[in-house]
Formats: sequence, C-alpha cells, structure tokens
Amino acid sequence: MRKIIHIDMDAFYASVEQRDNPELKGKPVAVGGSSERGVVAAASYEARKYGVKSAMPSKIAASRCPELIFVHPRFDAYKAVSQQIREIFYDYTDLVEPLSLDEAYLDVTSNKKGMKSATRIALEIKKRIKETTQLTASAGISLNKFLAKTASDVKKPDGLFLIPPDQAVEYVERMPIEKFFGIGKVTAEKMHKMGIFTGSDLKKWEEYSLVDRFGKSGYYYYKIARAIDEREVNPNRIRKSLGAENTFNNDLMTMEAIRKELGTITDVLVRRMTSSKTVGRTLTLKAKYSDFRIITRSKTVDYWIETKEHIEQIYDELASQVEIENGFRLLGLALSNLNYEEQEEREEPKETQLTLEF
Repeated sequence: MRKIIHIDMDAFYASVEQRDNPELKGKPVAVGGSSERGVVAAASYEARKYGVKSAMPSKIAASRCPELIFVHPRFDAYKAVSQQIREIFYDYTDLVEPLSLDEAYLDVTSNKKGMKSATRIALEIKKRIKETTQLTASAGISLNKFLAKTASDVKKPDGLFLIPPDQAVEYVERMPIEKFFGIGKVTAEKMHKMGIFTGSDLKKWEEYSLVDRFGKSGYYYYKIARAIDEREVNPNRIRKSLGAENTFNNDLMTMEAIRKELGTITDVLVRRMTSSKTVGRTLTLKAKYSDFRIITRSKTVDYWIETKEHIEQIYDELASQVEIENGFRLLGLALSNLNYEEQEEREEPKETQLTLEF
C-alpha cells in the first residue's frame, strides 16, 4: 500500500500576480488577454465567485464580472515559483510527478525524513510553501493517485483532506459522478442517462458493459468505482505530444491566411521539438470555428517528422481536408507518436492489511 500526496496550488497564476502586486489583493483578477478573442488562463477566487474560470473567453468573463482586472501572464515568474515549490518536495521524496507548474503527486511511503504520517508531511509541505512563496496550497492524502487528487479538491483553498484506506471504498460510493477525476461534463451527462449519479451507481455496472459504452476508459471507470488505482507516481513522466496553437483577433476566412498562420505556428512547434530533442510520426491539425466548434485532422507517416519542411508538407494536406465555412478563430498543430514511449510497469494488486499510518 502506498501513501500518496497530491499538492495543488490555489489559483496559482492569479495568486502570484496578487502577491507581486499588492494593489490586486482581494480583487477579481484574470490572467490572460482582455481582447475580443482573449482567453482566461487562470482566475482568482474573487473572480471565481462571479463564475469566471480558466479557458473561458475573456469577453464572457468580463460580462460576468464587470470589475474584472486582466493581467498579462508572466510564465517566467510562474516557472520560478514552481521550481521553489518542487525543491521543497524533493526534501521529502524523489518520487515526485509534476502534472503542471502548479500541481504534483508525491509518493511518501518511504520518505527522506523518516516520517510515518503522510498527513504530517503534507502539513509540513504546505507550511513551507507558505513561508517560502507567500502562497497557499491544498493537499489531498490517500492510498492512490485517484483518491489523493480527489481529496485535494475537497477543502480548497488552503485545504487539507485525508481519505483513509479503510474509508476509501465508502467515500467513493458516496461521491457524485461529476466529482470523479477523469469524468467530464459530457461523460457525466451520458452516465446520468444510464442511471449513474454516484460511485455506488457506477459500481453496479460490469466491466464489459462500461468498456462497451466508453471504450478503454471503461476499464478506468470500473476500477475507480472500487477505489482502485494502480498507477505509480512516475518521476520520469514523459509527455505524449508536443503542440502549439494560436487564437486570432479576426477570423481566418481564406486558405491563404490559414496556411500563413500555420507557418507561424510551425515555427513555434519546431522550436519546442528542438528544445525537447523530440520528433514524431503523427501530426494533428486542430481548428476552432467562430461558433466554437472544433475539428481535428491527423496523419501518421512512416518516417520521423523532424523538420519544418516535413510539417509544412503534412499540414498542407490536412488543411485541404477542412471546410472554412464561417472562418476559424483558432488553429493549432500537435506532434504525437513521439520518439519515446511512456512505459509503466503495473503490478497486480495484493491483499494487505491497512496498518500504515496516514
């Protein structure tokens, strides 16, 4: 049995901005562009009270909160703070799996401090983050990644919540299906039509039935309904794709404009490929229409896509497969089937007594 902690910084980008600019403290802040086509990257808790949230178009955010203050993102600042936080993590364990700049899993089953209680470790980490960065974090503690991630959302912001091993199954059974990590709005609606509203409802379904309705995700749903998650904390987590995209102030209405913008996006993607020393075999074109509908087109080749010329040749073919209709507000390119594969060794779950101190 493992002891897993999930640390999630509270409104991270917005909190950094409020920390660095005292005039923003206590005010509704959105990190992102305020233009007609801007998108909110993060929102302070003051802004969230008005329904402002990440990935929301800035125009809608401003209409919900007229006093909303838009701040241009400073990713160098966020990365610097993130590095400070990770250094704290590594004081306790080398088994740290960052998910983004503001959250990570830690396996503290065997830790550098020799501390028996994962809860005490989480409390200590939260305290040190506050002292070091003047920012707050929320922590979830349990026996696997799914439950730890679930727990970290319970008492945000500045929260800490433990799901003990002997209460895990019962806790999951009571959970609304919308609270399950990995079940989004569309899937939840589909489950509602199937009579699934809680973990207990989900647990009644056979594995083959869930796979039949949800594909490979059905295996995952079957296990988490039973509080089972065998994934290990992977300190060498490898990304499965590289991408770049851009949102435009004016809709792209011609193929000439589309190809020009794809050329600019390709330059960004190539720089990221060079920086990460990565090539791939699949290129995906993503396009969002002015009415927010999204389409994708992909092509897999039998050679490594590693130059700008390779990408241009493929996206030119993919672009010819899409209809412009009422114009595109966003275009993106993503490279996948990369030249490394994420390998996870999975062990069969073993019966064990719940004797670890949490």
